[in-house]
Amino acid sequence: MQIEEIITEIKRLKQEKGAVILAHNYQPDEIQDIADFVGDSLELSRKSAAIEAGIIVFCGVHFMAETAKILSPDKKVLVPDITAGCPLAEELTAEDVREIKKRLKGRRVVAYVNTTAEVKAESDVCCTSANAIKVVSSLPDKEIIFVPDRNLADFVEERSQKKIISWDGYCPIHENISLKDIKKMKKLYPEAEVWAHPECRSEVREAADRILSTGQMIKEAPNSAVKEIIIATEIGILHRLRKENPEKKFYPANEKAICKNMKKVTLEKVYECLKKEQPEIVLEEKIIQKAKEAINQMVKYI
Repeated sequence: MQIEEIITEIKRLKQEKGAVILAHNYQPDEIQDIADFVGDSLELSRKSAAIEAGIIVFCGVHFMAETAKILSPDKKVLVPDITAGCPLAEELTAEDVREIKKRLKGRRVVAYVNTTAEVKAESDVCCTSANAIKVVSSLPDKEIIFVPDRNLADFVEERSQKKIISWDGYCPIHENISLKDIKKMKKLYPEAEVWAHPECRSEVREAADRILSTGQMIKEAPNSAVKEIIIATEIGILHRLRKENPEKKFYPANEKAICKNMKKVTLEKVYECLKKEQPEIVLEEKIIQKAKEAINQMVKYI
């Protein structure tokens, strides 16, 4: 089929099956364009819980679809590509968390939402990059175990009164955005502000004018007086920023900041996913219940 035919079939199947398509800000342009809702992982998961559709096609990586399933256990959550994982989420296991808790008894575990359902189930509370500081600051503990992103952990420690014991994990996409990249882009666009994701390295965050999650970037862009912005995160977000703010210029801090897993989702895979209602996210009930407790603690700070 041609692209136009695939899109027509996706729309037909979506209406026929009462399904909705959710797409993360890092998804390919054409996937964002066919989605019913585009946002960050938590926005989309909360959206999935609020909508009445019985079938959700989650265009993102695996942990995001899991979070949607945790918040919407009675709905069928599908993923166009079951192999679309997240290196950051997958480098930490539930057993790792249990060992940390055993070694550092009495300390609470704050898990970044970029974790597997099993890791969430072993944690006390989850957080997003947008509310991590609020979540950690709200806890009475002086020392907090934070998993799995060391850069986000450092960012939180810098802005809270807590000592953070972090897992030594990182997002390879954000880790590869360098200070050299920022300096290069500032030289090309001296009037531009730099907006960096908190998963970026400390020297990039220090060079940035603002440190924002993807959701915060989307919300702040139309309100900012700045006309040129250098974006230090995965380049997929540029499509939405440019689409919603045509009067402004957005530049990638590093044009190679591409998540290959995010780009695994294609129109053809969305079509096949809807047609066959596979692959489906399936989680054990006990994992759903335990993970939901940690996520519900997080939602209070959204």
